[in-house]
Formats: sequence, C-alpha cells, structure tokens
Amino acid sequence: MLQAPTNALRRSMTNVLQSRSALQGLNASLSQFRAFHVFRDVPSLRNHRRELLLNGKTIGLVPTMGALHNGHLSLARMAAEENAEVFVSIYVNPTQFGVNEDLDSYPKTWDTDIAQLEDLDAELKSKGKGRITTIFAPTSKTMYPTLPPDSTLPGTGSFVTITPLANLLEGKSRPVFFRGVATVCMKLFNIVQAERVYFGQKDVQQTVIIRRMVEDFHLNTQVRIGPTEREADGLAMSSRNVYLGERRRKVGIVLHQALKAAEAAYKMGKRSRGEVMTLAWDVASQMSMEQERLSARDGARFEVDYLSLADPDTLEEVDVVDDGKGAVLSGAIKMMPVEAVRDGEKLGLGDDKVPVRLIDNLILEPLKA
Repeated sequence: MLQAPTNALRRSMTNVLQSRSALQGLNASLSQFRAFHVFRDVPSLRNHRRELLLNGKTIGLVPTMGALHNGHLSLARMAAEENAEVFVSIYVNPTQFGVNEDLDSYPKTWDTDIAQLEDLDAELKSKGKGRITTIFAPTSKTMYPTLPPDSTLPGTGSFVTITPLANLLEGKSRPVFFRGVATVCMKLFNIVQAERVYFGQKDVQQTVIIRRMVEDFHLNTQVRIGPTEREADGLAMSSRNVYLGERRRKVGIVLHQALKAAEAAYKMGKRSRGEVMTLAWDVASQMSMEQERLSARDGARFEVDYLSLADPDTLEEVDVVDDGKGAVLSGAIKMMPVEAVRDGEKLGLGDDKVPVRLIDNLILEPLKA
C-alpha cells in the first residue's frame, strides 16, 4: 500500500519542481540568444558555407584582427544590410607586421569582441535584417599550412604582392605590410567565398590595394567600403588607440587637424600641391614645436612619417589636383613613448611605453559637372 509522502519527501519534491521551473525559465531566457558558429579550420567552415549556398543565403565577410571597436561594428551593420548572414574573421596576421613591429603586444580581446558582436546581433535581430552568424578564428597553422609565416624580405612562402601600390605611403615605412595584407585577404576570400567583403575607409591604401587585387585576380566578390568612424574630436577609431594614455591621446588628434586644414584649402579653391599641403604641415609643425617646449612630464612627442596628396586610383603624389578626379589626403604619425609619468596620470595599455602609429585620410571629392 502506498504511504503518504513524509515532510522531507514533500520538501524534496518541491525543490525539484522549483529547480525544474527555474531551469525552464533559464532555457527560455537563453533561447533569446544564438551562439555563433565558430570555426578554426577550413574544411568545417567550407561545409558550413556550402550549406548556406544551397539554401540561397548570401554572405558578407568582415575581416578583422580582433580588438573590435565601433569602426568594425559599423562594417558588420553594413554587411547585415546587404546580406543574409555576416561572417567575421578574427585573426592577428603575423605577415603584415615587420620584424621589429608590435605583433607581440597587439591587443587580443576575444571575450570583449564576442560580447560586442552578441550585442550587435541582438540589435540586428530587432531590425529584421541580416544576422551575424559565424566567426572564423583560424590558427596560423591553418592560414599558413606549409611554412610558418615569414615577415622578412624577401621571405619564404607563398605571397601576393600588388605593386607599385604596395610600395607607396605606408609601404615605404612598412615594406612587408601590404604583402601580408594582400596574402591573408586572398586566403580569406578563397576560404569564405563571400558575395561581398567589407573594409573601412580609414585604411585608404588598403582599400585601393584590395580592390586592385580583386580586379586583377578576377575574384568573385564585391569590395564594399564603409566610412571612417571617429571619436567625438575627430580621431579615427583604431585598435591601437588603446595604447594612448590621456596625454598622447590629446596630441594624437594633430594628424586629423592637419588633414582638415589641407581639406579647407581645397574647398577654398586651392589646387596646387603647395597651396593645399602648406596648411597641413603648418598644423603639424606647430604642434610638434609646442610639445618640444614642454617638459618630459608634460609633453607628448611625435614624428610625422608622411603627409600625402595623391591620385585616388594610383596613390601617386600629384602636383595639382584634377577637378574631375579629386584626390586623397592621407598621413601617418608615430606617437613616441612618454619619457616621464606624472603621479596619477591616466596611461594607455602598456603604460604609454609602446610607440603608436596613427594613420588617417580624407577624400577630396571631384567637382560635380
């Protein structure tokens, strides 16, 4: 004969029911979120891509090296507007760093990156557009399967070189950079086979090189360029900005200010190189002199690598801006490590001991007929 449950048994049954109810609530809550597909090898990603292709899904690829910021997120939004699914690659590519550059200290922020992408995907869900579904985070063995990545010159391995574009501007100071960029992008494009790929205007030379590569090698993808995302004061967003403490951050805006001065000259009708670029050099020189006059505890010194006025297609320097083509204003500066630190000073990642290269550009639009 069945006996009535004891008080202890009743409490146990109640706890089980409460736990089951809590678990159901947790499952309901978790169902609001979707885990991304994360791939680290090529065959599994290709199988996933094949299924999407058979289901008529279009793919937009946003290549990144992680340390995501609003510039990357704006490209993912753009990709979601134009594709059913968004793939984001996260891979710090060794071959675009010179042997003495900051590969080892480059910020790696996987958890924060994924959290940002999850938040953005929730936003995209509410808009009913494309969604972020897939992360490709390969190892270097995956990306460079036969030989280890080599950043020396001439180097050993299989490389893509786009000349003379890759030898200009950034390429003069960073001779392996665009070889590494073109090589890793060729690999990513071949692996993912996306209908469209997305890059930011901030890296203008990169956009020109990638477009040239796609055209010259007949790659079956469209290159889409998103506008430069900026901080409130105009500083172009960059993963390397986290190295800038408060002092260097305030001075780093000088590059944008110099380019804006040159842009103003163009808008006032100036067309010759001297007339357009003199204002830019004046801004940079004045800021440099101001910092040199300050003490080591107060100044933030920098070096100007280049200020450029170039043809928008070839990136060759121009003496006179063609009204029918416009031009590209661009530049690079290196923020030097701070020489002395004040008590309580807000420092960047690496305590402001890491040199930081900042790049930026503005497009001088052609005159409308």
